Amino acid sequence: MSRTLRWAAGLLATGTLAVLGLASPAQAATVSQPLRTMIANLPVATEIRTGYNRDLFPHWTDADSDGCNSRYEVLIAEAVTRPTIGSGCTLSGGRWYSYYDGAHWTAPADVDIDHVVALAEAWDSGARTWTTTRRQSYANDLTDTRSLAAVTDNVNQSKGDQDPTSWMPPLERCRYIAEWTAVKTRWRLTVDTAEKNALTSYANSCSNVTVTVTHAF
Repeated sequence: MSRTLRWAAGLLATGTLAVLGLASPAQAATVSQPLRTMIANLPVATEIRTGYNRDLFPHWTDADSDGCNSRYEVLIAEAVTRPTIGSGCTLSGGRWYSYYDGAHWTAPADVDIDHVVALAEAWDSGARTWTTTRRQSYANDLTDTRSLAAVTDNVNQSKGDQDPTSWMPPLERCRYIAEWTAVKTRWRLTVDTAEKNALTSYANSCSNVTVTVTHAF
């Protein structure tokens, strides 16, 4: 299924349970709210970077042991032309669309898998108190289609670990704001004051779509 269709489904529901090795938590609560309401309900707290290390978020794991780690699972799921999957999960013949900048790519190496809310941002916003197991689940979240995005590599690199206060994609900003808000809500992460103000300002120029999120815990 294309990224666009997956995103549209994600706004209406968090989607099916992952068939890619990450089950939805038992009795997880689901919330469905207009975008601006969901942003207003994000808890505000000061961000704390102390102690952050990317290795504290084990990522690109192969939870279902099928030979394709979570990076490649996203590439396969988001391809607009499905690739052939070879030995060692080598992909060929695929085509990808980056909604951040509207570019199409045929080489997997030109596509990064972006943590929509970067690992460092998640740490700053509450993940520093999580167990390593929970951080691993966050870093490889295939259950909610909005957590990870296949995008142009240099656009993703320009983003780094910035939040919407200092970085927004060139295109589809309303979609990005909705996905950012969904991820923060799903994982019960906080926002700082400047971030909340930026989200609120951007959302005021967007359709007040209903966003449905199932909490990860």
